[in-house]
Amino acid sequence: MTTPPEHQTDRAVVAAVSCRAGHALSKAPVDRIRLVAGRGVEGDAHFGATVQHRSRVARDPSQPNLRQVHLIHEELHSELRAQGFRVDPGVMGENVTTRGLALLDLPTGTRLRLGAEAIVEVTGLRNPCSQLDGFQQGLMAAVLDRDANGQLVRRSGVMAVVLAGGEVEPGDRIAVELPRGPRRPLQPV
Repeated sequence: MTTPPEHQTDRAVVAAVSCRAGHALSKAPVDRIRLVAGRGVEGDAHFGATVQHRSRVARDPSQPNLRQVHLIHEELHSELRAQGFRVDPGVMGENVTTRGLALLDLPTGTRLRLGAEAIVEVTGLRNPCSQLDGFQQGLMAAVLDRDANGQLVRRSGVMAVVLAGGEVEPGDRIAVELPRGPRRPLQPV
């Protein structure tokens, strides 16, 4: 994968991986996860080619699953802990916790190589839901902000689809390939 200079980093790594077979906000940290092309994280509740999030299934179960893998940057966890929240990898529903990569600054269509084989393509922002407040009161507000123009900023990670499968575990390096052509900012998916 080619990495433009603005995203070259020796520090971008997988900090933790998490999975949960049942539908619930938090996922349990595990030693490794297996990504399956076009489906997501094997054994996870959101595994599938079509939408698996209950609210989206109720609206239209034939929609493509653009939320196969949820990634959050560990730096957000650190920031939230400094504000008094008890957050660890997986508690906000992410499958992959990253370190050393500004996930929210990536454009739509960015490809991330996780470890030796797995490749995911970023589809958009995770839209935080009220389940966060069920976990800890005030957590949803803590992952939302406003920019200088008053636009809502969602900081609870990004969603991706799996292009190439493989095992992913803590310590794996992350390589970044930005899309060619015009860069589209991330939107909620």
